[in-house]
Amino acid sequence: MTTHSSPATPRPAGPGWTLAPVPVAHPEAVAVLRVYIEELAERFYGRPATEQEIEDALVKEPSDDLAPPGGVFLLARSADGAVSGCVGVRLIGARVAELKRVFVHPHARGRGGGALLLEAAEGAARELGADVLRLDTRGDLVEARALYARHGYREIPAYNEGPYAEHWYEKRLPTA
Repeated sequence: MTTHSSPATPRPAGPGWTLAPVPVAHPEAVAVLRVYIEELAERFYGRPATEQEIEDALVKEPSDDLAPPGGVFLLARSADGAVSGCVGVRLIGARVAELKRVFVHPHARGRGGGALLLEAAEGAARELGADVLRLDTRGDLVEARALYARHGYREIPAYNEGPYAEHWYEKRLPTA
């Protein structure tokens, strides 16, 4: 269970997992974001992504706004210290935050990491002052869409015009 602390404090996140904020320019953040983008691109194109496609995606949709004061980027580690995933949150309105970059590394899947990342992101969003958390996702990311539905996210009308957005979700955050 995630403990409530500032977004800058490492927090236990479940059996053997910890989450801690890191700058998106940190080498481990850059590495996990590349793996995330590579997987998304491969699923989108139906073939291995090229290095240029990964670079283009990172430039086209940067993660720079996942930083204080209006955002946070959390890096997840398993008990052995390996980077196991990431999640980002950014404010998009007075009391509305957006979930970004939810990713569980392939070596860590099937252990409840997605739920832990959502819980940590929801806590971070509350700490940023949000009481609503929104996200957009693609239709082919069926595992992610099922995860969001299981955790109380409901489909809503489009709130943005993201180039890959096909489904939009929202969750009202309970007070801590």
